[in-house]
Amino acid sequence: MVQTPARPLTLEEFLALPNDDTALELVDGVAVPKMPPKRFHSGVQKGLNHILDPVLKTRGHFYPEWAVALKRKDRDWVPAPDLTYVSFERLPVDWLEDAPCPVPVDLAIEIVSPDQTVGDMLAKAADYITAGVRMVWIVDPKARTSAVFTANRLPVTYQNDQILKVEGLPQLNFYVADVFIEAGLPVQP
Repeated sequence: MVQTPARPLTLEEFLALPNDDTALELVDGVAVPKMPPKRFHSGVQKGLNHILDPVLKTRGHFYPEWAVALKRKDRDWVPAPDLTYVSFERLPVDWLEDAPCPVPVDLAIEIVSPDQTVGDMLAKAADYITAGVRMVWIVDPKARTSAVFTANRLPVTYQNDQILKVEGLPQLNFYVADVFIEAGLPVQP
């Protein structure tokens, strides 16, 4: 259960909280526990990492569950996307702090968990884009889709049998189904 503090936490207060085994996100001044993922979620994260890592690690910082320090509704917001990529142009290769990413990232990937609603995920994608994140993917293991959000166009949803084309990184064009195959999920007809 989340306890609301008497006053909203600042970014500095949030970062100074004791570091235990519970992953936290800062949302509206409250430290909110991030639910541990289940098998399908973890499998999709692993599949995406396997497909994306060979290309992205040579172009920027690419990590699972790396928190990002952003602003949401004029408040500090520290989400921890399932996968985070920020190019060396936005964050230099020699940035070595053990801290949340200090700049809006190039790509935030969120994998839909059973307890999340479509409305929640759409709102989160909009918040990311408003905060300066260049691209957001919402990957749905149940529907076998990936919705891609950017600031300058309407979202595009890629189905299981379609090629997801990554603007600016043609080496990353891949079938959405490949993610779910890499994840070891049952094949859907």
